[in-house]
Amino acid sequence: MMTGMTTTIKRRDTGVNLFHALSDVTRLEIMERLKDGELCVCDLTEALKTGQSRLSFHLKVLKDAGLITDRPEGRWTYYALNHEALKELEAVVQALQGSRRGVGSSSRCR
Repeated sequence: MMTGMTTTIKRRDTGVNLFHALSDVTRLEIMERLKDGELCVCDLTEALKTGQSRLSFHLKVLKDAGLITDRPEGRWTYYALNHEALKELEAVVQALQGSRRGVGSSSRCR
């Protein structure tokens, strides 16, 4: 069973990884394109007007963070959003929103 502190540390580490992966305009554009469904590298290269090696780097960052999945088919690889990872990201954000209690009530600030 996880303690509250262990859960907090795990959530923090998950948040760091996910937010880092999303901290680039190209990676956000990739995520935006994938929200409508699976795309192959060739489609993403054309849509983003970028080279395949640069695109591969960004796809690897997103995949390593767990934000996307890949599926090889023939000579192409197809990418899709990992909705479970997006739920984890949502949980991290909700945890931050939950920490608003006590905002502005510190006696040290008076």
